[in-house]
Amino acid sequence: MTVTYLKRATRTAETGGEEVRARVAQMLRELEQGGEETALRYAREFDKFNGPIAVDDAARAAARKAVPQRLQDDIRFARDNIHRFAEAQRATIQDCAIEVQPGFWAGQRQIPVRAAGCYVPGGRYSHIASAMMTITTAKVAGVAQVTACAPPRAGAGIDPATLFAMDACGADRILAIGGVQGIAAMAFGMFGAPKADILVGPGNQYVAEAKRALFGRLGIDMVAGPTDSMVIADATADPDLVAADLVGQAEHGDNSPVWLVTTDAALAQAVLDRAPRLIATLPAFNARNAEAAWRDCAEVILCEDREEMAAIADSYAPEHLHVQATDPDWWLARLRSYGSLFLGEETTVAFGDKAAGPNHVLPTSGSARYTGGLSVHKFMKTVTWQRATREGARGVAEATARISRLEGMEGHARTADMRLAKFFPGTHFDLQLPGAAGGTAS
Repeated sequence: MTVTYLKRATRTAETGGEEVRARVAQMLRELEQGGEETALRYAREFDKFNGPIAVDDAARAAARKAVPQRLQDDIRFARDNIHRFAEAQRATIQDCAIEVQPGFWAGQRQIPVRAAGCYVPGGRYSHIASAMMTITTAKVAGVAQVTACAPPRAGAGIDPATLFAMDACGADRILAIGGVQGIAAMAFGMFGAPKADILVGPGNQYVAEAKRALFGRLGIDMVAGPTDSMVIADATADPDLVAADLVGQAEHGDNSPVWLVTTDAALAQAVLDRAPRLIATLPAFNARNAEAAWRDCAEVILCEDREEMAAIADSYAPEHLHVQATDPDWWLARLRSYGSLFLGEETTVAFGDKAAGPNHVLPTSGSARYTGGLSVHKFMKTVTWQRATREGARGVAEATARISRLEGMEGHARTADMRLAKFFPGTHFDLQLPGAAGGTAS
């Protein structure tokens, strides 16, 4: 490969560190032991909020009145797209049964988890879309009890638009609490919420670490790091759109990597020229995030051909991968490691982030090499079953007895022996290893 880095990152995205890990572990211990009283103390300390944690029907109604009709319509439009896409995913997950041997049946069932906790961030921005992506998908999966929490604004509760979205998407319970204490409230079952079987949704490094620490006791969607995005572009791409797409994702935070991979040096230089100018036009807070991300985390990579670009993309496994190049079908068939793929300049990552339908809770930090994003699958368990006639069990029992003895597991073997002896009295079965004594059902 003849890859040239025209711009290289000076820092990489990291979820936290030992200090964050130790602090979160301490908080979770205190929250589990102290329950709601400790959660309230942390809410006052970190959320600066003294109001009720459990959001009642009156607060939901007030949010509906506070949100302009046009925004309500936009939220419902996006929710409906997410719902339709999730329903299509759900239709691909089927129960099944097969007669693996005559008289011996095995199958699988798809069972949604009982209770889910959906975390909706509210730090840098009001993440209305995260409420829609998590809650809607859980409800389509068939989760009976969906609790959602979001950080309240000091003295005011959850942002009305976010609260409206949580309500419109069907959250059974809404908690005005954020951070580690919000994760603990859903995990341990506080403020009227059932204990969650799975926790989903993005958040800051403390939220991500809390989910990681609780994994195993309950499920999580993923351990999310800072959002990242890659654009693949050839000479046909529009440098203004490419630059805007990269800057748009860089505003997520000062540690959010963005990468351009291209075969065209002129396009690369044009993007390098345009990006800082675009950043300078953003509102001050957004500009600070995007400027730091572009300066420290962005890369511009020049490749020889499209196969080399595809190989680079697969090695990075970006959360978002946007192809602005000819022959989109080739890219769709060739690319293998990404959270969500955007084909052509007619779409953009922001569409997926907000309203298109596919989920925006996606694998970061290279984890797209081995996992996909949030979907109805994450809220469901594929469980198996088996049933047999006595004649159907015969061959399976014989093989089980001999394999178990080969492994040295005599107790396993005898459970098969006993069934053969009961089901087929008087029949001789050779269930011993060569040279071994005993173990014959007759």
